[in-house]
Amino acid sequence: MNDLIVAFGLFLFIEGILYALFPSKMKSMLEKLKMINDKQLRFGGVIFALIGFFIIWFIKG
Repeated sequence: MNDLIVAFGLFLFIEGILYALFPSKMKSMLEKLKMINDKQLRFGGVIFALIGFFIIWFIKG
């Protein structure tokens, strides 16, 4: 459970740093997300989830 909390904290830290350092770029990226259809966004999400899973599996295993 500690690892999950640390991972979530790291996620929030990285996300916060990106918004703090590049606010206009982040707004631009969020606007571009509206142009991507749901199917493409879902596929990208699954790919990133699998990559994350395999990274965790490799490090922990």
